[in-house]
Amino acid sequence: MRGRRSLFSIIFIMSAAVLLLNWTAVLRWFYPIRYVEEISVHAEATSLDPYLIAALIRVESNFRHDVRSPKGATGLMQLMPETARWIAEQLQMDFREADLLDPDINIRLGTWYLTMLQKEFGNNLIVALAAYNGGRGNVSRWLAEGQWNGELRELRNIPFLETRLYVQRVLAVYDWYVRIYHGMWPPMSTELPVLPEIGRQVEAWWHRARQVLDRWQPTPAPDS
Repeated sequence: MRGRRSLFSIIFIMSAAVLLLNWTAVLRWFYPIRYVEEISVHAEATSLDPYLIAALIRVESNFRHDVRSPKGATGLMQLMPETARWIAEQLQMDFREADLLDPDINIRLGTWYLTMLQKEFGNNLIVALAAYNGGRGNVSRWLAEGQWNGELRELRNIPFLETRLYVQRVLAVYDWYVRIYHGMWPPMSTELPVLPEIGRQVEAWWHRARQVLDRWQPTPAPDS
């Protein structure tokens, strides 16, 4: 019995050592990337970093192609049907609302829209992400009225709490993906049952904690 316990202890210690030495491989179980082929195609077409696209999809839908928000945003990149219809017109595509459930079409429309927002706002990714979540009109007004200067360090001046945290979250997941996959595309990921959802729940708890902390922190006074 004592010898068996010793053997189990050795196996446990060796397993823990392997996990610690290869922690990025373990994190890939919690943060897999799906729809790699579709992301690759549209990253090349738009010149967006594929890990940025993956991060946005992770935050928007957790790679669930059929998810629909209470407001009607649909699919992997959570596009509103009216926005998607407008994008399709710019791309001269035939469009039906059901097309948003198609991963390839959804990613095509979403990546084109994010690219367009970057161009509209002077290639400022921070502002483009804010507009993707908070709306082009709102962001244009905040910038024009001096409520926000478009910089990451002044993110707390964005009037919408959801948009402030959205930008922070996408950028954090983007950085995390680049780190755990070493910036190599296509990524080498091994997906195991349950673990991706655990990672998602941890991320959601972090998001809620940021909301609480943000509410309690004082709003900075405007510059005179």
